[in-house]
Amino acid sequence: MTSVSAEITNLQNQTSYSKLEESKRTGLRQSSSTNDSSVFLTLMLQQLQNQDPTEPTDNTEWLSQLAQYSSLEQMTQMNKGLNDCMSFISSISNNINTNSEITQTLSLIGKEVTILDPADESGTNKIKGIVSEASFEDGTGKVKINGEYYSISNIIAVKDLSISEQN
Repeated sequence: MTSVSAEITNLQNQTSYSKLEESKRTGLRQSSSTNDSSVFLTLMLQQLQNQDPTEPTDNTEWLSQLAQYSSLEQMTQMNKGLNDCMSFISSISNNINTNSEITQTLSLIGKEVTILDPADESGTNKIKGIVSEASFEDGTGKVKINGEYYSISNIIAVKDLSISEQN
């Protein structure tokens, strides 16, 4: 039985080494759980085929290997579930960010804003005016001031005219 175990260990080492070398050569990551499961089952079947009939493998050893295989499958499923969950959370986060920018842009309508003139390289020229429209182009909010559209990222000050009129 010792020679079979040594053979299996040697086979495992060779498989791992060849996968590592292949991934280095191709520059790709080997992350397929199907391949890991296949290798595990192949090794287990090889062990069954090559065991000494006069000294069969202990039941405890087989149960241990089956438990390892079951753990591998469960971890694979959990990893897939976590990846799906992360994708969903990322999608929700993107939606929240987009909705936040839309709300922020729409809330500027009717307010007086001060904008750094994007055409002025020195950054000293400021444009002041009341936002008459809001739009969304290329995934970013734009406001219309004095007949021109400006990105909301250029806004440096916002003044609510209804509040300033009350004072």
